[in-house]
Amino acid sequence: MRSFALGLTSALVLASLDAHALTLKASHQWPTGDVRDEMVQIVAREVAAANVGLDIRVYPGASLVKPQEQWPALVKGQIDISAFPLDYAAGRHPEFSATLMPGLVRNHERAKRLNDSEFMKRIKAIIDEAGVVVLSDAWLAGAFASRKGCIRGPETVKGLVMRAAGPMFEEMLAAAGASISSMPSSEIYTAMQTGVLDATNTSSGSFVSYRLYEVVKCLTAPGANALWFMYEPILMSKQTWEKLDDAQRAALLAAGQKAEDYFYEQAKKIDEEMIDTFRKAGVEVIEMSPEDYDAWIKVAKASSYVKFAEKVKGGKELIDLALAVD
Repeated sequence: MRSFALGLTSALVLASLDAHALTLKASHQWPTGDVRDEMVQIVAREVAAANVGLDIRVYPGASLVKPQEQWPALVKGQIDISAFPLDYAAGRHPEFSATLMPGLVRNHERAKRLNDSEFMKRIKAIIDEAGVVVLSDAWLAGAFASRKGCIRGPETVKGLVMRAAGPMFEEMLAAAGASISSMPSSEIYTAMQTGVLDATNTSSGSFVSYRLYEVVKCLTAPGANALWFMYEPILMSKQTWEKLDDAQRAALLAAGQKAEDYFYEQAKKIDEEMIDTFRKAGVEVIEMSPEDYDAWIKVAKASSYVKFAEKVKGGKELIDLALAVD
């Protein structure tokens, strides 16, 4: 009877602790099953398993906060965690556009090396000063697609209405003769379907998650010459972070590392899944040749790189630091 009473007491104590667990809100724009959603779900599961008095509730698909509003919501502590494309906050911190700069990354291995570089130390210092904490690093490769034809060199976008995932890509595409229509990736499908857009670039994950294979004729996959890479970390509000005890912080950092490791293993698979999915849907799939890549870099250096160096304090140094990574 005594052991039963002790067991019952323990159960009641645990139930009481669970009832008083701090609930955190994790918001992002990606649909359920997207690799970025899975990263957040990993953080939620690992923190729950750590039993440190935290419960993370995930709100996918922009169901809680709209894509462009997640950064200010983090800063203000209105949401606690987000999987967020950092360049979306470039209007507030123009330095962030360096994390979606044409040709600055090129492949997944180099993206991983960038995480520990002086370049990313500068970026993370700005994130920290703004009131946000990085839990996981993540770089996604991206592609180009069009409902009219294949995008190869700069001459192939002339006259097209295009969506680009950030101001520096917009600068480059405009310099090549495209017209720009800005929108989050969650709105590309409808814009393509209705003829508002002719072509787009976005991450490999978004190309699949948003079923863009249904509305395009040709995909230019990353391949060996990936012009498009974007930093999309798991972030946390510093207001929330500072309320936590050491055990809770340690659990979040450990969970964030596990999510980051998972993502790195999945990154190339995401590109492969995109290619397979588009081919099965009857979409033509090509890769950019080294000559086409070099032609784009020439356009980028004369447009995006110059604009960034002119308009952003320390912009040229940031680009140079990124390019200096082996």
